[in-house]
Amino acid sequence: MDTPYQDVIRNKLKSWLAVFDGPLALIVFLIMSVGIVTLYSAGIDFPGRVEDQLRNILIGFAIMWIAASVPPQTLMRFAVPIYTFGIALLLAVAMFGLIKKGARRWLNIGIVIQPSEIMKIALPLMLAWFFQKREGHIGWKEYLIAMGILAIPAGLIMKQPDLGTALLVAATGFYVIFLAGLAWKVIIAMFVAGAASLPIVWTLLHDYQRHRVMMLIDPSSDPLGKGFHIIQSVIAIGSGGITGKGWLQGTQAYLHFIPERTTDFIFAVFSEEFGLIGNIVLIILYLLLIARGLMIAMNASTVFARLLAGAITMMFFMYAFVNMGMVSGILPVVGVPLPFMSYGGTAMVTLGLGTGILMSIQRHRKLVQT
Repeated sequence: MDTPYQDVIRNKLKSWLAVFDGPLALIVFLIMSVGIVTLYSAGIDFPGRVEDQLRNILIGFAIMWIAASVPPQTLMRFAVPIYTFGIALLLAVAMFGLIKKGARRWLNIGIVIQPSEIMKIALPLMLAWFFQKREGHIGWKEYLIAMGILAIPAGLIMKQPDLGTALLVAATGFYVIFLAGLAWKVIIAMFVAGAASLPIVWTLLHDYQRHRVMMLIDPSSDPLGKGFHIIQSVIAIGSGGITGKGWLQGTQAYLHFIPERTTDFIFAVFSEEFGLIGNIVLIILYLLLIARGLMIAMNASTVFARLLAGAITMMFFMYAFVNMGMVSGILPVVGVPLPFMSYGGTAMVTLGLGTGILMSIQRHRKLVQT
């Protein structure tokens, strides 16, 4: 028979867990579990990686719980300060950020952080706030202002230089603008203008960025240099076959042919060991994650919540699609982690925050009287 003290503990745990959206939490937990199993294999030569990632996951769940506990109305009040703070950090990076491998992307504030990650949430938060404030009065001027809000962080990130993250941040912001009702004829016009400007954009790219595009077209032109990682990751994916070589049996990883195998290229390790069947299961998990996010967006009670939930969900899609496409050799190599699987603390915090916001929107939705 339970004692009153046990009842209090049980009720307290229920109240703490009540902030989580069950289906979304289960999907994220399953992907993280797959990630830990794969990381153990990929990082067997990197002592402490699994322990560090477990710590990152705990931090991510803590951030998720905090965000899920905060009502969307409160998030809306903090949209402008968070965006302003993110811009300030990006300016600080431009002035005295840490330089690694020729790029100035990090800031040391006692711990080393990458402020561009913050903008993946701060930008859609700001744009959702902007369109909520102008609900019912959205015209071409509002879309131009929104484009300006998007262009500032994207431009600062591109100057670091970090074209991949800049494009992802810009895409996340653009999803908000699109969901706010941007006309298709404007989107088509922008696409045509972007395609026409590609020759100019090409001249503005850094040498390493042009090399990445050329390696996408023909990685065999530099098989031991710029094309090495693409060639080896494609070999790993193909050698997995239908059922894979088995856990801890992947030769490409153990013989050190796959670069960045615990971070950006962890999908290649997973594909080699678990094959096509494993890939299908993993893709289904990501599709379920995206479907749940879109369902939450559709059921949201305000313009702000709907736009924010939609943008965060599409951010998850972009992460997974770009990473898998990059590792499979159908997209240029950019520094994009596989959501909830790749090793890394900053990305896990961002993903946890985004998931928590989705849970908050679902938890605080208003019931429509019928």
